[in-house]
Amino acid sequence: MAQLRIALAQTNPVVGDIAGNADMLVEWTRRAAERGAHLVVFPEMFLTGYPAEDLVLRSSFVEASVTALSKAATRLADEGLGDLPVVVGYLDRADLAPRVGQPKGAPLDAVALLHEGQVMTKSAKHHLPNYGVFDEYRYFVRGDRLPIFRLHGVDVAVAVCEDLWQDGGPVSVVAEAGAGLLVVPNGSPYETNKDDVRLELCARRAREAGCALAYVNMVGGQDELVFDGDSLVVDASGELVARAPQFEEDLFVTDLELPEGTGELGESRHDAHDGTVITAERVLLSAAPVEPYEAEAPVVAARLDDLAEIYQALVLGVRDYVRKNGFRSVILGLSGGIDSALVATIAADAVGPERVHVVLMPSRYSSDHSITDAEELVRRQGVNSQVVPIADIVAAFEKEVELHGLAAENLQARVRGMLLMSLSNEHGHLVLTTGNKSELATGYSTLYGDSAGGFAPIKDVLKSVVWKLAEWRNAQPGQPPIPENSITKEPSAELRPDQRDTDSLPPYEVLDRLLRDYVERDMGRDELVAAGHDPELVTQIIRLVDLAEYKRRQYPPGPKITPKNFGRDRRLPITTRWRERL
Repeated sequence: MAQLRIALAQTNPVVGDIAGNADMLVEWTRRAAERGAHLVVFPEMFLTGYPAEDLVLRSSFVEASVTALSKAATRLADEGLGDLPVVVGYLDRADLAPRVGQPKGAPLDAVALLHEGQVMTKSAKHHLPNYGVFDEYRYFVRGDRLPIFRLHGVDVAVAVCEDLWQDGGPVSVVAEAGAGLLVVPNGSPYETNKDDVRLELCARRAREAGCALAYVNMVGGQDELVFDGDSLVVDASGELVARAPQFEEDLFVTDLELPEGTGELGESRHDAHDGTVITAERVLLSAAPVEPYEAEAPVVAARLDDLAEIYQALVLGVRDYVRKNGFRSVILGLSGGIDSALVATIAADAVGPERVHVVLMPSRYSSDHSITDAEELVRRQGVNSQVVPIADIVAAFEKEVELHGLAAENLQARVRGMLLMSLSNEHGHLVLTTGNKSELATGYSTLYGDSAGGFAPIKDVLKSVVWKLAEWRNAQPGQPPIPENSITKEPSAELRPDQRDTDSLPPYEVLDRLLRDYVERDMGRDELVAAGHDPELVTQIIRLVDLAEYKRRQYPPGPKITPKNFGRDRRLPITTRWRERL
């Protein structure tokens, strides 16, 4: 057996900032060297950031990535770090003639091994995910190689993200190729309960491959996606050895005892069990094991509970959207209700209360407690606030344009939206919308009103979960709580006298169960009724959800936390005559 100290760089790259990501590569490699690591592994497409979407179809972007990779190898050597092998994800291109159906430039979701100033070996993702938020047949051509390098006597294989999740392909030939460790750079976005799925997957693949497995994932927000880290190491029997924290950047160092490699160097071809052939390429870095040393105790970071995970995902999503897009501050309308109270609290936790601005915009229908609840949250959270009454502004509109019913109610929301966007324009704030997933699903949002803004922190959070998150946040010691009345009072948009959400919707716990089945699980009407939902309610909610598609298409992005969000996950035509049998 041979010892190996591996460092998993659970990092937060920025899409498109290739120079900045390269600087981060050098800095984290230096930190790994200072901790005595023998190998450092970075996440999927680290140099370019992930997902880069249609940027990968630009030849200039691909060229910048390829050039940055070579320069990074040289720079590591020049700075005395060349003897520490680095596995890093980047964007490459395949040497393929253009053809119909192939992405422009034949881009590769690639991974490379850097050592002693050279790019020693490289490969690319074989399985291209094309489900949920992924659309990688649009962007990449598949790889067909499994790199294996002998490091201090241990044979280390490399696969990329989805290759771990699918049967067949490079991972299926690791056992036959004879590796002692499989390292897997990932760009795996967060959704609830995914941490349990990852651990089971890594354990199963380690047993199949007959070797230890190191899974490194990025952390940070990228538009709608939130990457939660949760890097881990399992042994050849699938037992958990070490696990990194969630939602935090971390250089995660683990010592392993691994079998020495005995296979011949060079290339071998293997049946990938998916109709393809994988070429295993073995290269030598160092044959002799390191001298025995005292191993560090493995670390298994504490797991967050489900509500803590969701809350941290929302905070990280807001923080990185603000930071990475160059905003200095955020602004939102504060009504005294639970949705805006939670969004204001998330924003304060994400960017600091001094950078959060809220506007209280009471109308003729606003209750006294709505104003006092909003003022109490401002006092507790320490955010900046101003009051802009809208009754006279609405009256001025009504003097010029005669509106009735829903149009008159929505005018109030549109005046509020106009005020927020104007203050955003004046001061450079990012406007946060405060609508939740239940409202967005059923169309209970006003275009150019409460839907106006740049980012939607609770867009993927059902109303019943909004309450749970508020209660969870209030239970955290040392944190300024959300006013209890904002949590317990009956929800209302206050657009007409004595308005309540339940005037036209069922209780949210009933509605949300139905929305989970219809929106997130794609159940049709008959399936919904068979699952125990009330037939009349099914008919009502299907109609509301389907009719609101055009509104959702114009809604700002927001952090994805469920298996299917409104955005990258769920793409339905606006113009369609298909309706579930009603």
